[in-house]
Amino acid sequence: MAFEQLKAQIGLLLGEMNDQPEDLHELYQQVHQELAQMRATGMDVPADLVELEQRLLAEFPLAPPPEA
Repeated sequence: MAFEQLKAQIGLLLGEMNDQPEDLHELYQQVHQELAQMRATGMDVPADLVELEQRLLAEFPLAPPPEA
């Protein structure tokens, strides 16, 4: 996926965060997935999006993996 398209999708997700605050956890997961895809393809993630991801992670910590 092209970098500009990913940036546009993240922008839409951020807009949804403002419009539908009751769905913040789901939107956080979507933002996290988009940023993970950017990282996986070697794209540079803008610093402001990394900061946003960290702030959201503090609010919605990831569940630890189950122990085997």
